Amino acid sequence: MLRLLWVLVFSLSASLAFAADPPTASTLIQSGANPLSIPAITLSTDTAGQQEYSVSLQILLIMTALSFIPAFVMLMTSFTRIIIVFSILRQALGLQQTPSNQILVGLALFLTMFIMAPVFDQINREALQPYLNEQMPAQEAILKAEGPIKNFMLSQTRESDLELFVRLSKRTDIASPEEAPLTILVPAFVTSELKTAFQIGFMIFIPFLIIDLVVASILMAMGMMMLSPLIISLPFKIMLFVLIDGWALIMGTLAASFGGT
Repeated sequence: MLRLLWVLVFSLSASLAFAADPPTASTLIQSGANPLSIPAITLSTDTAGQQEYSVSLQILLIMTALSFIPAFVMLMTSFTRIIIVFSILRQALGLQQTPSNQILVGLALFLTMFIMAPVFDQINREALQPYLNEQMPAQEAILKAEGPIKNFMLSQTRESDLELFVRLSKRTDIASPEEAPLTILVPAFVTSELKTAFQIGFMIFIPFLIIDLVVASILMAMGMMMLSPLIISLPFKIMLFVLIDGWALIMGTLAASFGGT
């Protein structure tokens, strides 16, 4: 998604650079123009009745959209579920800082890109490329891009969560889930993702908790109450996780949990 937005920025910048020759300093002085003046931001209507924004306004909108990318990645993709499961896994293993937060976030980002690739490809094919080829106005391109994202979130959102936020919004004009706006769909989607992530984390935690209980019981029976059970159980938990090929199992399960996206 970031690459697609940068394509927009560079294409708009190129069109601005080649639209007209830049004035020289002597020309600015002779004309009395201010060299630091802000370019005009205009909105015009073409012969077909469609609105066209000036290049300066388009660049401003693109740069504003770039600032929302972190929120988009965290709240409108599979990132939330993945990073929570990874964090619970690290806690279950008893490892406080290994893998580090940077590694977990990097793994979550690339796994998110893998899971969301079909959605991003559909946005590129149906919205971005027609807009860059001047076959579609900006407003229509935004609506086209919104469709795949909404379909993805709807496929992962529980009906009860969506009904909750529809009821809280006091909207009576929403007859089906597809009609829910993003202001309602996003919090419902995040709520469902949090619940699913904690359910997966609970299932991951159980085997390691059993190991901790067994080790603690053995140490109590041997009278070694001063020795921390975590020190003894940590190697066994790591060995179990490696023997079952835990990382591949976790990542494969997370990717499969978004099946049908």
